[in-house]
Amino acid sequence: MSHTLYQVDAFTDKPFAGNPAAVCILEKAADENWMQQVALEMNLSETAFLFPEKDGFNLRWFTPTAEVELCGHATLATAHTLWEQNIIEANKSAYFYTKSGKLTAVKLDNLIELNFPATKPIKTDSPDKLLEALGCVALYVGKNKFDYLIEVGSAETVRKIAPNFSLLKKIDVRGVIVTAQSDIDKYDIISRFFAPAVGVDEDPVTGSAHCTLSPYWSDKLGKNELKAYQASNRGGELTIVYHGDRVLLRGEAVTMMKIELL
Repeated sequence: MSHTLYQVDAFTDKPFAGNPAAVCILEKAADENWMQQVALEMNLSETAFLFPEKDGFNLRWFTPTAEVELCGHATLATAHTLWEQNIIEANKSAYFYTKSGKLTAVKLDNLIELNFPATKPIKTDSPDKLLEALGCVALYVGKNKFDYLIEVGSAETVRKIAPNFSLLKKIDVRGVIVTAQSDIDKYDIISRFFAPAVGVDEDPVTGSAHCTLSPYWSDKLGKNELKAYQASNRGGELTIVYHGDRVLLRGEAVTMMKIELL
């Protein structure tokens, strides 16, 4: 039986930028091992698998080596695909049932807005070898259930960080967010995201990381709506809005490929 996958660049308005994700729309639940093998074959930071459930879709995300509990860019790519392929109407919301609860996507002209849980960091001590692996000095170290959050002294430091991935992989955490206030007027904050423990050395644009960055920087800067830039080689931008225990993630997406898996 063949399956169709769509490869979508998320959190960008142009091809070959943002974060590519694969989207596989199924008729029913698939074998977990098969989904993991497909994700490895696609070799993107995430491949999304969904099938109809209740008033929406059951949605799961896999890196090349592991399933993850929350993924923003692959959810954005999934919603984009559902509207573009006329599986749901443009004026209808998309509902996703996931390991992180019910998530919602709505279309706002050329933007897609995701409603995600906020994952506010709690200040903590840096674990052994973390800052050594990053090669930086931290102004702040925090942690949520997924990741460490490291604030550094400047946007330039964020751009120049060259982690020791072998050492970073040993840290018992999904990933590490490194961030600073932006030095570019159109953005409030800048970040990068490293997750070698789940098979992604550097993720190009990470929606779920901004569920942590949003409450952290909103509290620090005193405003709920922020413009964010993730400074990977591909680069990506999004607007983040903090609403108590929820974060709205707004961005665009571009379909790049339609793939038939034989």
